[in-house]
Amino acid sequence: MTKPTIVLVHGAWADGSSWNAVATELQSQGFTVLVPPNLLHGVASDAAYISAFVAERTTGPVVLVGHSYGGFVITNAQLTDDVKALVYVDAFIPDEGEFVFQLLGGSGSALAVPDPTTVLDLIPYPGAPEGDLEAFLKADTVHNAFAQDLPEADRWLIHATQRPITLSANTAPSAAPSWKGRPVWAVVGTEDLVIPPAVLRSMAERAGATITEVAASHVSMVSHPDVSIAAILAAVEAIGE
Repeated sequence: MTKPTIVLVHGAWADGSSWNAVATELQSQGFTVLVPPNLLHGVASDAAYISAFVAERTTGPVVLVGHSYGGFVITNAQLTDDVKALVYVDAFIPDEGEFVFQLLGGSGSALAVPDPTTVLDLIPYPGAPEGDLEAFLKADTVHNAFAQDLPEADRWLIHATQRPITLSANTAPSAAPSWKGRPVWAVVGTEDLVIPPAVLRSMAERAGATITEVAASHVSMVSHPDVSIAAILAAVEAIGE
């Protein structure tokens, strides 16, 4: 069987380097690994970009992986039959019509607070639709809720290098989900304070996912990359049968 290409899609407040540990190990096992930029501007445009990237940059079977908001994006991507499996790591797995703030509302998420400016820095950006802002994580949010199981130096680096997401990306409804009709794997961080584990589990169960749990923060692919790698390899094995 041809080894599938592994495409890793990062989430908000991150870039492709968040997948470094996972990508390096998969490359050492002979896989082609691609880590496209997730634009973080809006669900429709972000998903269209990832759809085009997968179509243009891969041939043959693909396992498509999303972290956090990256899961929202791969769910909304228009995918060909070459995409054989989806893997969600501490990720949103929305159904049609759902949006990020709705899924987090009342969940106990560290981001679902009455005054978002207590956890986020909201900044105007050039060319924004009226009323839209970019959201950056405050340092305390990174340290205590986003990446609390990483060394302090790594947490400061995440805060310094984070890529912001627009508020409008968090309020746009999901389209028809790409996970319907595809096998799905999901990694649930049981110490995730951004998307609480109960929310991660319920979305994963609804999608019929094979679920792995790990005692980790929202960035389990950084703190416990072996768990994400194992889920991806399980998907590879299943689609090769």
